[in-house]
Amino acid sequence: MNLHIIDTGYFKLDGGAMFGVVPKTLWNKHNPADEKNLCSWAMRCLLIEDGDRLILVDTGLGDKQDDKFFGFYDLHGDATLIGSIKKAGFSAEDVTDVILTHLHFDHVGGAVKYNTDKSVLLPTFPNATYWSNSSHWAWATNPNPRERASFLKENILPIKESGQLKFIENEKSPFANIDFIHVDGHTEQMMLPVIHYKNQKIIYAADLIPSSFHLPLPWVMSYDVRPLLTMQEKENVLKQAAEEKCILLFEHDPAYEAAVVEQTEKGVKIMERGDLRNFI
Repeated sequence: MNLHIIDTGYFKLDGGAMFGVVPKTLWNKHNPADEKNLCSWAMRCLLIEDGDRLILVDTGLGDKQDDKFFGFYDLHGDATLIGSIKKAGFSAEDVTDVILTHLHFDHVGGAVKYNTDKSVLLPTFPNATYWSNSSHWAWATNPNPRERASFLKENILPIKESGQLKFIENEKSPFANIDFIHVDGHTEQMMLPVIHYKNQKIIYAADLIPSSFHLPLPWVMSYDVRPLLTMQEKENVLKQAAEEKCILLFEHDPAYEAAVVEQTEKGVKIMERGDLRNFI
């Protein structure tokens, strides 16, 4: 098995929304906001070579939205989804599987693209099976008012229409070396891949723990539909990470790809954080 970090650029979100009830005097020390109270966040995906499968976890924001949409999020940085996959030595046609942790636009946007004349929306990865689960798919395709702006039909429906969509049910993984943790605090049935790499476990934390700054239990995003449940789920995952010496891989941390943690009298704390390659 080989692992490749796939950088897809950065975007900006309101600092208050990203840190919820935590006062700005605290969170601004970790990720300082600009004059509009916006902080930069990564959109970090993972490419997994495992036998004859090439598995992509999440797809970033994509590039098919209009300038007005991107203006809200100040997309910046030189990296792109396809460019980073090519940098790793592969093409879109090589990808056999796409795991979508959930269907918010900054995680699924790159899964679908326009054809050459922008008349038809098509899966970006023509030979891949796209993996979600039926509960989350139903939630996303019949969105509640709180999340409606995050579930964009152009990012989602073409995947099903292509016939490339399959569901992971009852935590039964279709992958030999990847298990899943299902959580409901951020959104209904978000899936966290747990990658068994050599003698280690890597938890792709998605939006349960979007950055290394979000380890304290009360540091929960305002985007979460069930914040109290997020706190409990985060506590469980952090306990597992400390006990089993798992590596946490952060999707949105602007500076640190990964971290290892330990249990202390004051809760789970970071032992070390840095690039994924430092830990594997």
